[in-house]
Amino acid sequence: MQRKPFLLLFTIIALASSAAAAWYFANRSTANVDALKLYGNVDIRQVQLSFNASERVAQLLVREGDAVKKGQLLAQLDTERLTSNVDMQQAQLASQQQIVARLEAGSRPEEILKAQADVEAARIDANNAESTYQRIKSLVEQNFVSKQQLDDVRAKSEAAKAKLNSLREVLKLVQIGPRKEDIEAARATLNANRAAVEVARKALADASLYAPDDGVVQGRILEPGDMASPQRPVYTLALTDPIWVRAYVQETALGKLKPGMSAEVSTDSFPGKHYPAWLGYISPTAEFTPKSVETTEVRSGLVYQVRIFVCNSQNELRLGMPATVTIPLGQPPATDASHCQNN
Repeated sequence: MQRKPFLLLFTIIALASSAAAAWYFANRSTANVDALKLYGNVDIRQVQLSFNASERVAQLLVREGDAVKKGQLLAQLDTERLTSNVDMQQAQLASQQQIVARLEAGSRPEEILKAQADVEAARIDANNAESTYQRIKSLVEQNFVSKQQLDDVRAKSEAAKAKLNSLREVLKLVQIGPRKEDIEAARATLNANRAAVEVARKALADASLYAPDDGVVQGRILEPGDMASPQRPVYTLALTDPIWVRAYVQETALGKLKPGMSAEVSTDSFPGKHYPAWLGYISPTAEFTPKSVETTEVRSGLVYQVRIFVCNSQNELRLGMPATVTIPLGQPPATDASHCQNN
């Protein structure tokens, strides 16, 4: 009978000890946490590369899985028609340049001399016609010539005078040169021809497809002989820089994070290997926990998306790969986000 109080006391002491230990470890785990662990997936950007032209594909220079550099030639279209168009536009430009040069130079000295000679010849013809008219007029008064002959001679004299006046005006125009309006119109046509040449050259340049950035060819959609257009992608390019891990953090941990904080990323594919990283983005808006990271504890909670940029110099990280992010807390404010240097 005396053993019951002893057992009761022992039970009370054991329960109290367990509660105290649980409280101690719980508070120690929250008070002494020096790093925040996040779980997410590797994310990259993808680009659909298309020609800015409609023409047959002549050649494709890379395949799926090939690593490409920024500015590398990836594919080309058939350029026969485009090259001919450039030649035609350049010929029209050269022709218009000569027209503008001729108008700006004005009349040649030889043209002025010819116009002066034409005026002098017309003046002589007009004087001769006037002299003939005066002689016939005197003969008509003496009834030696009919009035009809006088009328014919008078008409020839007036025609000669009119021709003289016309050639004098032509001489003035030749001496003045082309009209300013004609010169400006020719210059405007010349500018239009220059623009047409640039458009033709741009179309020819668009027949070559270059990589916009470093990356890996993820998909090759067209083949030589296919008809390309701006609406039909040729390649899908996965950009290898930047690569980041998309993760989610609860609101209670937001105060511990600042953009630029250093971090480490690890994956199950390469156990024990840690990739240098840094916190690059914290979403300004909350969202419900995505299905991919949902647990029973946070099933109905709100979280914020964060992006942790990763140094992937050896190209080991792949799209969608699960990753663990470790962010040491209490670090000084970041001044430079170039964490991949010297790595």
